Amino acid sequence: MDQVDIFKALSNKTRLQILNWLKDPGENFPEQLAVGFTDGVCVGQIQVKAGLTQSTVSEYLAMLQRAGLVISTRKGQWTYYKRNEEAFAALSHLIQSEI
Repeated sequence: MDQVDIFKALSNKTRLQILNWLKDPGENFPEQLAVGFTDGVCVGQIQVKAGLTQSTVSEYLAMLQRAGLVISTRKGQWTYYKRNEEAFAALSHLIQSEI
């Protein structure tokens, strides 16, 4: 866990919002309920909700992934993202014990 990468990833309002949305995908992405959330949320759904270009959302998600905060799964032409809850537990421990 690279602390600097994590805190850089968390330093952007939209990236924080994406993480918040992914915390409860059923509530925040109801249009995907029929498919389910086993693999996460489709990047297209995140892009629509964020109201940003596909390239911007992809860069934000790549930064979150490099920091270990999200996990991606590729299925055909689609990429799905979900929160890495183990990373959040480790981050919480880090903040409580070292910062």
